[in-house]
Amino acid sequence: MKTLIIAAHPHIAQSVVNKRWLDELAKHPDRFTVHRLCTAYPDGKIDIAREQALVEAHGGIVFQFPVYWFNCPPLLKQWFDDVLTYGWAYGSAGRAFAGRKTGITVSLGAPAEDYRPNGTVGYGLDDVLRPFELTARYCNADWQPPFAFHTIDSNAGYDEAAERLVAQSAAGYLAHLEGYFG
Repeated sequence: MKTLIIAAHPHIAQSVVNKRWLDELAKHPDRFTVHRLCTAYPDGKIDIAREQALVEAHGGIVFQFPVYWFNCPPLLKQWFDDVLTYGWAYGSAGRAFAGRKTGITVSLGAPAEDYRPNGTVGYGLDDVLRPFELTARYCNADWQPPFAFHTIDSNAGYDEAAERLVAQSAAGYLAHLEGYFG
C-alpha cells in the first residue's frame, strides 16, 4: 500500500525545503499520496470523514511540516484534534492507526547543535517532538523515527551551498521513507 504524506505548510510557495520534498515525492505517485492540508482546507474547515478515509486507504502515514515554535503549524494541530476521534483512532474500538507505520518529517530553521541539552533550545530534537510520538503511540501506531532537516534559514538567503544541502535532504528523505515505510 502507498504511504500518505500529510503535508502542512501554510506558506508552501515560499518554502525551500518542504516544497522541494513535495516535488520529489510527486515523482513517485505509485509509492506516495501527497495530501496538502493547507491547499485542501484554506478555510480551516477539515472534512473529518474524508481525512479518515484517506488514512484508512493507505499503509503508512507521514506528517510533514516545518517546526513552528517547537510545534506543528496550527492546521495540522487542528487535524489531530478533529480527525483523531475516540472510537476511530483511539479508545477500546479505535483501531485506525493500530499497527500502521506512522512518522513525521520536519524542517527546522536552526542548526542541529541548537537542539541539544547544552544548545540554544536546551533540549534534544526527540524531546521537542515527543508529543507527536506520544500521540501516535496512544493510537497504537507503529511509530517510526523522524526525519529532520536543519539549518536552512529562509531569512538568511539561499545560495548554491544551501541548494546542494536541500537536494541532499530530498534524497535523504526518500531513502528514509524507503527504509522505514518500504
